[in-house]
Amino acid sequence: MNEVRAVAGTTPLKAVQKALFEYIVLYSSLLVLALICLAWSIVTLPLYFLLPRSTARRVGRYGIMAGFRLYGHWLTLVGAFEFDLSEIDALRDGPALILAPNHPCLIDAILILTRHPNLSCVMKSNLMDNVLFGPGARLARYINNSSTLRMVRDAVTDLNEGGTLLLFPEGTRSERSPVGELKKSIAVIARQAQVPVQTVIIDMDSPFLSKARGLWARPSFPVTYRVRLGKRFDPPQDVDAFMAELERHYRAELHGSWVAQWLGRSTCL
Repeated sequence: MNEVRAVAGTTPLKAVQKALFEYIVLYSSLLVLALICLAWSIVTLPLYFLLPRSTARRVGRYGIMAGFRLYGHWLTLVGAFEFDLSEIDALRDGPALILAPNHPCLIDAILILTRHPNLSCVMKSNLMDNVLFGPGARLARYINNSSTLRMVRDAVTDLNEGGTLLLFPEGTRSERSPVGELKKSIAVIARQAQVPVQTVIIDMDSPFLSKARGLWARPSFPVTYRVRLGKRFDPPQDVDAFMAELERHYRAELHGSWVAQWLGRSTCL
């Protein structure tokens, strides 16, 4: 694990210098993200009222992809992350489906959104009302999760219009190893929209920005972050059977992974 590697073989002075560097990278990266989101919010506020719905959705989603891709380049430039997200590219211009990743890290959605120009995202209501994220999310016609029934209806509508839905089956960041409890809403949406569920397996070698670590806890950079495509499931007929099979798949794919290891340690604390 990179936290262990960072300590081994370092002098006290080098350890202090490394800690200072990592704090600078952490806070500067959060500032850069805030500035990118604020700039896009200023642009999107008038566009929400001026553009037709279909045009606004397309512009909003492409703009979010471009802005978050810029942020991803920043994270690479300053040495915070080493990414491998290339497998997501195979889904561009493909048929409507639900993209279903495990969720170890706070910025999983941001990183996946860098690779696809037509992703809809289910968002928490407090983020939809946030000055940094809300205007862009509304322009892109992202889906508010404040009401489960409305969320399902809006998700099905978006999928029927050819969108790709990014939906984390855990509903929140992973709280147990190797994957948290899954929510049935993903099966309900897939069944009603009659679209497949494409699983995505995220692995990272650090608990940075996980529920096991606080937002301001100093990480050990660089964080290695890998994404690969898992099994694609047909639209379910039996919700309970589908959810059981989905959980088995995540557990098999994440067995022995970095995520399973550090989640396992944090669960035991």
